[in-house]
Amino acid sequence: MKLFNWATEKREDVNPKLGRKIITGEKVMIAEIFIAQGGVVPTHHHESEQISYALEGALRLELEGKEVVLRCGDVLVIPSNVPHSAVALEDYRGFDIFSPIRIDWLTGKDDYLRQAKG
Repeated sequence: MKLFNWATEKREDVNPKLGRKIITGEKVMIAEIFIAQGGVVPTHHHESEQISYALEGALRLELEGKEVVLRCGDVLVIPSNVPHSAVALEDYRGFDIFSPIRIDWLTGKDDYLRQAKG
């Protein structure tokens, strides 16, 4: 067992418009995501199934030929290997849960985020 508190977890600023805090277990990972208005998450895909839970602001995602806007209380399930992108319509804060864990995030090999301009 491990106990964590979001207030004491270190925030990583991945690019000028996107920050995150990450907690992992063996098979699942949760990240608190911060995207400033206008911040962009370029189109990408990954093996992990993703559940995104919006806490504040608004985030527009494009996936499977559709557009969806996440607002406070909304939860979106993104299946494994489905290409998706996002842009923050307002300052956004939410949680992303991944299984399996995103090794690229843990090793800094997530260039699609690090090079995003927003």
